[in-house]
Amino acid sequence: MKSGAGFSGLALMAQSTPGQQKNRQARLSGSQPSTGTGGLSKARLGRMHDVMAGYVERGEAPGIVTLVSRRGEVHVDAIGTKAVGGDQIRRDTIFRISSMTKPIAAAAAMILVEECKLQLDEPVDRLLPELANRKVLKRLDGPLDDTVPAKRPLSLRDLLTLRMGLGYVMDAASPYPILKAANERKLLLGPPRPQSLAAPDEWIRGVATLPLMYQPGERWMYDVGLDVLGVLIARAAGQPLEAFLRARLFDPLGMKDTGFNVPAAKIGRLATSYWTNPERGAVEVFDEARGGHWSRPPRSRPRPVVWSRPWMITWPSGGCC
Repeated sequence: MKSGAGFSGLALMAQSTPGQQKNRQARLSGSQPSTGTGGLSKARLGRMHDVMAGYVERGEAPGIVTLVSRRGEVHVDAIGTKAVGGDQIRRDTIFRISSMTKPIAAAAAMILVEECKLQLDEPVDRLLPELANRKVLKRLDGPLDDTVPAKRPLSLRDLLTLRMGLGYVMDAASPYPILKAANERKLLLGPPRPQSLAAPDEWIRGVATLPLMYQPGERWMYDVGLDVLGVLIARAAGQPLEAFLRARLFDPLGMKDTGFNVPAAKIGRLATSYWTNPERGAVEVFDEARGGHWSRPPRSRPRPVVWSRPWMITWPSGGCC
């Protein structure tokens, strides 16, 4: 289950309470125009505020920051606190961006495509020889040795589109042998805990011990393709993934608060991370700001000791700077 930073399970729509509607009408009354310079509707921004505030008022999230930008007009709304009973959440509060690291990794890969260091349909074997000569399960619930050869090598396009043939099985009623093997080897699934991760080369070697669940390009499967992509980017760039991202994306774009951990000088801006406990249905702390998993650089161990996601998947980032 993914961990949000300051909130979990945000819905798309909710209704305003009568009090919220009254407050919005008060804010929008008078002679102010109905739209701003960028064409943003003040009425609709008010409705968005009411929806976001509802999550905080119901205790579903301690705090939320929203930002809308159009034609130079920027609207920011910070509601609630960084932690339950904590300090006010702010525009520059830092959040763990979890799966939103995927487009960052994809942008990094396309930089390398533009520089001809990677090609979309080139086999990844050149840089990831561990994944050469893949075998594919004859059936998803079959034994690991009941396989056929892959019809073709894996490509960068397969990784970017999450069609490498290995990933989450969302509807598994019982543990399949391949899921049991992957979980025993701590190769996929589970909340991100960067202090308990295998080194990239060790992790990719572990992935190589498993057959694919489906033929390359045959089916979309969440997550693992982008994890493999992180290893591929580092090898193509000839430097650690974070160093490449820092030099080619974060620094040029002014993303000064994005990285694999939050330095001590900024830790006070990091929101506490919460998740919904799947057994109790309660919102609980997943990761504290001070002393938490993102308060120091990731540490690789000879073997992962908890359920984890591979090393490249989650960064904290300033939400609205």
